Amino acid sequence: MHDLAKFFPPKKLLKIAKEAKLEVDEICLKSPHLIHADISAVVAQQEFGVKDPKILDAIANHTLGIPGMGKLSCVVFVADALEPNRGDNAELNAMRDTAKRNLYKCVQQTSDYSLKYLVSQQKIIHPRTILTRNWALTKAKNI
Repeated sequence: MHDLAKFFPPKKLLKIAKEAKLEVDEICLKSPHLIHADISAVVAQQEFGVKDPKILDAIANHTLGIPGMGKLSCVVFVADALEPNRGDNAELNAMRDTAKRNLYKCVQQTSDYSLKYLVSQQKIIHPRTILTRNWALTKAKNI
């Protein structure tokens, strides 16, 4: 359910966000695809009757993450980034191994991996990605 809105056109994403009274910042206005996770949570709730807040949070935060997210959200965040169709290279495989030992360390590594990609492609970086990375780094060190 985390990608229910992944292929919605930008106008539809923004329309649903407005109807659901979701806050859409300037970065998401310019790149509406970034809110597909939040919109997927709205669709899961409205169209499929999902009510569990932990499940809805996991759906909503699977792309950008959010500081303080629960374990289910962390698992979905990591699983989305590391699922087999994402590739089979040494870095991804190392992160998959880390996920088995330290979930928060893997959230940090997953964020780092995304940041490296975004920088290499000269893409805009949403601040939540950085905030999620820093939160996970701190959390991983405290385990």
